[in-house]
Amino acid sequence: MVTAIKTTCAYCGVGCGILATPTGDRGVTIAGDPDHPANAGRLCSKGTHLGDTVGLEGRLLHPEIAGRRTSWDRAIAHVARRFADTIARYGPDSVAFYVSGQLLTEDYYVANKLMKGFIGSANIDTNSRLCMSSAVAGHLRAFGEDVVPASYDDLDDADLIVLVGANSAWCHPIVHQRIQAARAARGSRLVVIDPRRTETCEGADLHLPLRPGADVALMNGLLAYCRAEGICDEQYIAQHLNVPEGFWDIIDACDLWSTARTCDVPPADLRRFYELFARTPRTVTMFSQGINQSLRGTDQVNAILNVHLATGRIGKPGAAPFSITGQPNAMGGREVGGLASTLAAHMDFAPDTIARVQRFWSAPRIAEKPGLKAVDLFRRIGEGKVKALWVMATNPAVSMPDAGRVREALAACPFVVVSDCIADTDTSAFAHVKLPAAGWGEKDGTVTNSERVISRQRPIFAMPGEARADWWIVTQVARAMGWRNAFAFERPADVWREHARLSTYQNGGTRLFDLRAQVALSNADYDAMAPFRWGGRPFADGLYSTPDGRARLLPVAQAPLQPVLADWPMTLNTGRYRDQWHTMTRTGLSSRLSVHRQEPLVELHPEDALALGLAEGALARIATPQGASVYRVHIEPGQRCGEAFAPIHWTDRQSTGGRTGLLSRPLVDPHSGQPGFKATPARVEAVAPAWHGFMVAAEEPARPEILNAALYATRIRAGAGWLVEFAGDGDPQAFLAAMLPAGSRIEASDAKRGRHRVAVLDGDRLKAAIMVAPAGSPLPTRDWLVAQLAAAEPESAMALLAGRPATPQADRGPIVCVCFDVGLKTLIATIAEQRLASVEAVGAALSAGTNCGSCRPAISKLIGESQEAVNG
Repeated sequence: MVTAIKTTCAYCGVGCGILATPTGDRGVTIAGDPDHPANAGRLCSKGTHLGDTVGLEGRLLHPEIAGRRTSWDRAIAHVARRFADTIARYGPDSVAFYVSGQLLTEDYYVANKLMKGFIGSANIDTNSRLCMSSAVAGHLRAFGEDVVPASYDDLDDADLIVLVGANSAWCHPIVHQRIQAARAARGSRLVVIDPRRTETCEGADLHLPLRPGADVALMNGLLAYCRAEGICDEQYIAQHLNVPEGFWDIIDACDLWSTARTCDVPPADLRRFYELFARTPRTVTMFSQGINQSLRGTDQVNAILNVHLATGRIGKPGAAPFSITGQPNAMGGREVGGLASTLAAHMDFAPDTIARVQRFWSAPRIAEKPGLKAVDLFRRIGEGKVKALWVMATNPAVSMPDAGRVREALAACPFVVVSDCIADTDTSAFAHVKLPAAGWGEKDGTVTNSERVISRQRPIFAMPGEARADWWIVTQVARAMGWRNAFAFERPADVWREHARLSTYQNGGTRLFDLRAQVALSNADYDAMAPFRWGGRPFADGLYSTPDGRARLLPVAQAPLQPVLADWPMTLNTGRYRDQWHTMTRTGLSSRLSVHRQEPLVELHPEDALALGLAEGALARIATPQGASVYRVHIEPGQRCGEAFAPIHWTDRQSTGGRTGLLSRPLVDPHSGQPGFKATPARVEAVAPAWHGFMVAAEEPARPEILNAALYATRIRAGAGWLVEFAGDGDPQAFLAAMLPAGSRIEASDAKRGRHRVAVLDGDRLKAAIMVAPAGSPLPTRDWLVAQLAAAEPESAMALLAGRPATPQADRGPIVCVCFDVGLKTLIATIAEQRLASVEAVGAALSAGTNCGSCRPAISKLIGESQEAVNG
């Protein structure tokens, strides 16, 4: 009997434990680990379907130089020589690493050691800069150390949970389920503060749809209310906080009415929130990208921390500010020093810490100042100041703001190395050297989640082809550059022990991050490591990691809010979809994860859509000063007027539209360097194609250059094949001819009316089918044709060309429950017909919502709408 392997999920910072049972060479069944403290056996849709993403399709399996396969020895020697030559000619700051929260802690540690301690530059930054570096900067300013002073257990103990800029129902579903469980068990109240009415708001006690960027005003107003009501803990303030001169003057100047006006929320709702907070000592305030991804993100973080510090709601069960991270090992990167703004092991660039780390590493030279943060790094590459770049496990050509400029920089860089598990990404297209890295399921090391729990990620499969672990790749390059003894690591446990030793080296209790119990861990104990949380309950003793042991209240004032600009009258907000991850190189492999949102949508308030002449399902172009991209329109009453929302996931590999990274400004928070993705001035305008259509295909269709011939085209996995949506101008015949594969064709065309239908057969099997009609004309539903790709005997030619079976079938609508394939129309009909009044009742009837739970908020919303229809 095959034993299940305990490992950790590849996706968000919740850090769920997984039981992975191999089933053949590259097969695996996935279940939640009931013993893991982060998830207790629960998994969201992405984690549940990890088994769909472990095949070798699209994998980079061999080293390449200039697009040609080579040996590891030659690739390592070439990278080492080019980096060494560049450093010799232009100095250490002429090279850089751009790394990722997808790396394991051991990978991060070796890369950071090489760059900062041996190359001698701090030009190593991470894509985590884009998602949580404002939280790091806020923690450092307030606590003296980057410590998240909370755990998921605090959610179980809280009487009030405040979610600020955090769509937990979609982005951290297991945390959201834990919040809902706490509400059911102890009656905890939930307040959601978010410009959008997301599924996280379903069932919340209060939603405050504040104006983007008004969070400092909101939190300063809350602290002013607490001070006026005598809620501030004066004893705690006197004993444990430093309060700078003038701090209370800023706070006392905030009144409820002016705060409500700044935040653009009803004063009664604002008062309700303030009163609820004031009378609930056990309060957890969770915040995520809506706070961090702002041009004033660090101030927004400190405004939240100020409230918790001044009211003494920190270091106690159920009372804490809680930054929840985006990536699986963003925290591990923070611990080793993977950000350009920190040195190593929670140490900064103070002279004594620089000397300490240099002694520990026996480094020949060491970085003496912070390096280039992500946006500045790519700007310097474009200016020719950084001449050699190594990108590890990330896709900046898509994910960086002003991504068009990033691509120009990559194209101009004299030497680009990309180590990745995927062969062809938007970034690797610019690589002079590609190095095959291990993927999830092959990695061996540790990760740290949002609550500081360190878990093992264990290999399920042998590494395919010539793929190697990232720590090994970096180690080999370091040895080839002449530092063999300092990088004599032979296994990840060796790296882990050195990382643990550095955390405790001459620490003396000055930093909470201290892994002294791990220093002498044996290889066997490392392999068997159970999840553990470092730091205990931070600040329970009122002592902080500052020179005087006191936390600092930071005087932060609300900055002027972005005015409405004549040429750019809309505000663009960006974020994630429930079932996708980053740039879809992994989740895009799963057809089940593609059905929830099959295209990149621009979400608009009905009033904005009406003013722009846009209907549901139309096409619209979002333009900003940085670029433009086309999206499908979704009308969403939960949007604020004047604001648009678009997803971050689509790339050139999947679509000609939806390229959201092109649109955001390359402007950053002055303290953290984090880009402001949440409020870009934009313009939305209608796109009017002459025709539209779709194609289903059994084999991967349409190279990106063919898709680019259309005005809009996007492709996803669907069932046993692919689904391509498209629209265009002019005569569609050339586009259709390029799209369709070879095979026996049956056709029905009416050129005069602009209707074309073609099915391609391979014997009796459907190979592809394409449907085209004038823009605005209806097309058949996609599900039935997608199902025919897997049918042993497809229906008649007439049925295939009609796009529907001879015997009509019920239209289930867009899929809501991915796990059980339950559609929107099925849910609506069943809820109404059976008068179902709870998510549990819907689960009993249809199974929807009973597995991963990611669809439960959507089901709850449908129940509420059904009840409103009955009562209305």
